[in-house]
Amino acid sequence: MENNPTQMTYRSAYSITGNRIMIDNETGKFFVSLAENNEFQQVIASLYDFVVDNNADADMAYDWVCDQLDISTFVADNYAWDMFYDVWQQAAEVADLDDAVIAGDSRY
Repeated sequence: MENNPTQMTYRSAYSITGNRIMIDNETGKFFVSLAENNEFQQVIASLYDFVVDNNADADMAYDWVCDQLDISTFVADNYAWDMFYDVWQQAAEVADLDDAVIAGDSRY
């Protein structure tokens, strides 16, 4: 397996004050997870209705969250990603999205 120097890997941790943080495995630098951000929490709270109302697949829902927060990505933030995916999956099941879409099968 070839090492990609531009690909950063992160690990989840907690700061000494109890905040959820992500630590860069290469540099040791960290950032506070979006899961700690009130605006992110409000958008995630609205995500369920967005998915149900629009039959949004994961890509559409992810793009919507990023648009609402005016950010390009949060996929490296394990805590934020898990919050997003848990809400999306629950809403997708209620919205009766095709099981292949819920399972992440990109052919559908």
